[in-house]
Amino acid sequence: MTTGDVRLELDIDKLVAYLGREIPDFAPPVALRQFSGGQSNPTYLITDAAGRRYVLRRKPPGALLPSAHAIDREYRVMQAVAGQGVPVPRMLVLCDDRDVIGSEFYVMEHLTGRVLFDTDLPGMTPDQRRRTYDAVLGALAAIHRVDAEAAGLADFGKPGGYIARQVRRWSQQYRASATGTIEAMDRLEAWLPGAVDAIPDETCLVHGDFRLDNVMLHPDRPEVIAVLDWELSTLGHPLADLGYFLMTWVFPQGLRFGMAHLDLAALGIPSMEEMVATYSRLTGRDGVANLDVLLAYNIWRLAAILQGVYHRGLQGNAASEEALTMGKDVDRLAQLAWHYARRAGG
Repeated sequence: MTTGDVRLELDIDKLVAYLGREIPDFAPPVALRQFSGGQSNPTYLITDAAGRRYVLRRKPPGALLPSAHAIDREYRVMQAVAGQGVPVPRMLVLCDDRDVIGSEFYVMEHLTGRVLFDTDLPGMTPDQRRRTYDAVLGALAAIHRVDAEAAGLADFGKPGGYIARQVRRWSQQYRASATGTIEAMDRLEAWLPGAVDAIPDETCLVHGDFRLDNVMLHPDRPEVIAVLDWELSTLGHPLADLGYFLMTWVFPQGLRFGMAHLDLAALGIPSMEEMVATYSRLTGRDGVANLDVLLAYNIWRLAAILQGVYHRGLQGNAASEEALTMGKDVDRLAQLAWHYARRAGG
């Protein structure tokens, strides 16, 4: 991700004084830049006088929903999984004193690597593409292998019933933000509760937003050096995470980096079936049943999320200027989700 001028100001003097007390060898004065991403939780690059770099991630200032922007949960989970084989930046300090910069924040080490957005991985050889996707999938499997109790995360979410709760939540969210009638969304809302109940229940640590651009790769090698953006992490169903990651394989061209139109074999990108087989091997399971249900659920959920963003855009209070363009994707996603629902017997 790129950095630019600071868009959301903070009290740099108070921040420097605080970090000087909390981080060994921290050397003021500092240079401050803001990352282009981090719409939910603004994120900054700090460079101190000795050239050491740090990343600061904060809650937005002002009144917030009680469960939103939980940077303390992000800090806690990344600190916990660091010793469990999951690549994450080293956590340095969590500050819950709003008097420092106006909101809670944490600071972690800065890592140099690649964050990729184009799922066809332009500029790579077929072997590099395959090894990159294998590495990314390996990071997801590592998250799902975490021993939540040993990591101190046994209370990090509700055990069991994760997908069913998500269906109820996003059904309510969609109805609250709907700006018209989409028949496929109505059909999915009626079909999904029974369909997801047929998925054998499991509970493990889940990332909640695992996708290609939420991992950082080594600058030169197909190796994941950090999994980022843990804001939605909780105890949940591992196959919900997997299905979310695999959506891109079935998205058509023009829909959020869709790969359905690509010649994956020629590019060296593993097929969805190969990804499922590799994930099963890495996590010790005998394949993945109900994949069509998982795809229908995840695509429907994304449609509901985008409808909410579009609705906020119409009201003039969306965080991004792209919000008004997202409405056109809701119907396409709904139709695709219903396609997989029908394949699953819907």
